[in-house]
Amino acid sequence: MNTVVTNSARAWLLAARPKTLTGAVTPVIVGASLAVAQGYSLLPAVCCLLFACLMQIDANLINDYYDYVKGSDRSDRLGPERACAQGWITLPAMRRGIVLTTVLACLIGLSVLVYAGWELILVGAACVLFAFLYTAGPYPLAYHGWGDVLVVVFFGLVPVCGTYYVMTGCLTRAAWIVAFSCGLVIDTLLMVNNYRDRDQDTASGKRTIVVRWGARAGEWMYFLLGAVAVLLCLLLPDGYLPVMYPLVFYFALHCRTWQRMVAIHHGKALNAILGETSRNILLFGILLAAGFLYCL
Repeated sequence: MNTVVTNSARAWLLAARPKTLTGAVTPVIVGASLAVAQGYSLLPAVCCLLFACLMQIDANLINDYYDYVKGSDRSDRLGPERACAQGWITLPAMRRGIVLTTVLACLIGLSVLVYAGWELILVGAACVLFAFLYTAGPYPLAYHGWGDVLVVVFFGLVPVCGTYYVMTGCLTRAAWIVAFSCGLVIDTLLMVNNYRDRDQDTASGKRTIVVRWGARAGEWMYFLLGAVAVLLCLLLPDGYLPVMYPLVFYFALHCRTWQRMVAIHHGKALNAILGETSRNILLFGILLAAGFLYCL
């Protein structure tokens, strides 16, 4: 990689990690498509999408800063390079960037109140709070095995149900089902990250599920996350049965990626699995949305 000028626009772009926005965009697509299939306007989803993307970038910056400060971003890191560890962004500049991104996300979040009630302020506040608690503070949740739970909640239940609620003013059984399903699918991204980093996490005291239960458990959990997510969609009301047909294609790719992950087993080569998993997540959202729109 060419030399990155400290605190440059390119440095901030790398720190924002735009490739991770798949996890922010997918649940909004799912929640919005379910609402559109029921005849609601798509416009409120734009605010939800902007908020989700800004919060994802904010979380990336926060994790970059605190993982470096806590010493988790070691020289033997296998994943994509981090901005603070590489010296692309100074610590004071990163702190200012975190403040700015947090404020922008909150301002965008307030625009959602045009379409929904003040109760969503609590939801937005929880998103901001847990973005920090994930790696910051005396009990960073990601370091104690809570990362997977937070992904299901804040990349599944909150964005899918939140988007649907903003658009419709209510929550339905279908919304809860696809929200949980979406959270499980997106957790495959964290699972492969933790699977790849298990030795480094052990050395730095980061007690993820893979560290606690072992590599074999991580492999099977990766598979089961995708499988259960698809099976959950069988619980959707009868009118949504066509949703299941395109999901077969997602599950086939998920199984293929899982087999490759198990075969590679360790090392930087697992970064290719990270890319495939991100692709599969986006495909899941698109296929689910296509199924809902087919039910129009």
